[in-house]
Amino acid sequence: MPPSVSAGAKRGARRGLSAYPRAMDIKDAQANMRHGYIGGAPGLFASAAMWLAAGGVAAVGPAKSAVIVLCVGGMLIHPLAVLACKLAGRPGAHAKENPLGALALESTVILLLGVLLALALAQFRVELFFPAMLLVIGGRYLVFQTLYGRRVYWICGGVLAALGIAAAMLKLPASGVALAGGFTEAVFGVVVLFRLRGEGTAARPA
Repeated sequence: MPPSVSAGAKRGARRGLSAYPRAMDIKDAQANMRHGYIGGAPGLFASAAMWLAAGGVAAVGPAKSAVIVLCVGGMLIHPLAVLACKLAGRPGAHAKENPLGALALESTVILLLGVLLALALAQFRVELFFPAMLLVIGGRYLVFQTLYGRRVYWICGGVLAALGIAAAMLKLPASGVALAGGFTEAVFGVVVLFRLRGEGTAARPA
């Protein structure tokens, strides 16, 4: 059974972002993140859609076209996730005083640097772009355990990284790698939603 929720987290779940005190502890901060972003599930689904789209393009066309699809589509992931949160009645944002906001931004910068590295690698061997991206994104999901207080993100990140390593070593086709990545993210998106539903509220700590 989950531990008791602090008074700040309870008020935040009922009243919204402004109900949190200025000094949040880690549990309150994670609860605020889960409440605002539905545990990160919309982001997982949006990212999965982009990977699946890239996989479809790679299946019928050149891998370079699929690279463009994933890169351009990747820029739409956050806006789409925020839109999904708002449609679901959530803020799609975290409290200004949430100390984990800085970590979220820093992890995004690391992701962007990883994308640049994968693109540079693709100039020499385009088929390695997708395995490299699985490693980059898998590494970022490890940070989400701290952001959302959900150990499932450790598993998600580990699975994606393992897929990336296996794809590179086995020289799998770009279409298969991208489709596998998209399917994996979609599955973990369902897992995250199921856990939130099982708690009865997205604002409870793990």
